[in-house]
Amino acid sequence: MRLRRGTESRERMVRIKICGITNLTDARAAVTAGADLLGFNFYRPSPRFIEPQLAREIITALRTEMNAGARGPGIVGVFVNEPSAESLAHLAEDVGVDSAQLHGDESPEFCRRLKRLLPGLMVIKALRAGNDFKPEEALEYNVDAIMVDAFHAELRGGTGEVFDWAIGSRTRELVPRLFLAGGLSPENVAQAITQVRPYGVDACSSIESSPGVKDAERMKAFVAAVRSS
Repeated sequence: MRLRRGTESRERMVRIKICGITNLTDARAAVTAGADLLGFNFYRPSPRFIEPQLAREIITALRTEMNAGARGPGIVGVFVNEPSAESLAHLAEDVGVDSAQLHGDESPEFCRRLKRLLPGLMVIKALRAGNDFKPEEALEYNVDAIMVDAFHAELRGGTGEVFDWAIGSRTRELVPRLFLAGGLSPENVAQAITQVRPYGVDACSSIESSPGVKDAERMKAFVAAVRSS
């Protein structure tokens, strides 16, 4: 089964994902800014890596506040080349994420198996737009959404680099939901949305004061730029 273009790719409100959350203060600030989704990175080489236990504590605290009336974001776990779909599913359940963003070299079969193991989990497959990337590659993955990010030889996300958004536009035409990532900032995200019309946008390094530490004002500016686009 392949992804098919659907009406959700044309929904008016663009989802905003703030990725690389490493502490409760930044998580709360992202929610206050208006983020729809918070990303927690479980890839150990990343400067934004967070221990699963700490992520679980932050998520639990946020959901407790939701019960007290605060608006709650969706929770996305970022995974890179986990040993198996079973180990990823176990970690996702243990931490309590709503979505799994697969940012490594996971195969279409890996994605299918993860969906079978956790049918209620939203699976986002990230593809890196290198020189040889073809938008049609997205059709191989039976997932809930595709993310197109900038290619970097060493980093898996959070590169701060922008790629040719025309690639994002062509990919969006093929899939039901497209997340756009790669160097998005308060200064350029409105232009990116105008050109690509994605389902969601993902920001990380451009809204930080240092790797893994978010800048509350930059997050507010990013959300405001998205909502005004």
